[in-house]
Amino acid sequence: MTDEAPGPGLRAGLEAILLVVDEPVAETTLAQALERPVPEVSAALRSLAAEYTAQGRGFDLREVAGGWRFYTRAGCAALVERFVRDGQQARLTQAALETLAVVAYRQPVSRARVAAIRGVNSDGVMRTLVARGLVEEAGTDPEGQALLYRTTSYFLERMGLRELEELPELAPFLPDDVENLEEQKQ
Repeated sequence: MTDEAPGPGLRAGLEAILLVVDEPVAETTLAQALERPVPEVSAALRSLAAEYTAQGRGFDLREVAGGWRFYTRAGCAALVERFVRDGQQARLTQAALETLAVVAYRQPVSRARVAAIRGVNSDGVMRTLVARGLVEEAGTDPEGQALLYRTTSYFLERMGLRELEELPELAPFLPDDVENLEEQKQ
């Protein structure tokens, strides 16, 4: 006799749930849904991820933005892109990329601070980033009462990061006298 409940096993249950999610799911949430201990779910997820990699599957199971989700394996990206592409590509503009970088590295940050760093008004770009779900409101500045912004878990997911600390260091890309430049702008 087995003491496991009837129905799909842990691995099959994890696969079934992860196939239908549209954002990463935390291990604790999966454990609750499958009525299994978190360490058991965690071990099963890591085992599945390693198995998919070892087998060279077209998909990958990754831990990003505080949860787990299936992704297309990098080697298959061109095929999937060609299949999905419908002639419209919604890429971020240079202004949007700059603004997103400022928010990511300076968060929480106000629109005025973003504009000061970039040297141009960023209101429209901020609205676009909020609409795309990459940036969200993060309260207000206690001194000036300005709205503050931060990146979202969707940003982490799209960047393939688990947490903001995984953002690359900026120092190698900055001029040597960056402190003087910042003071001159103020």
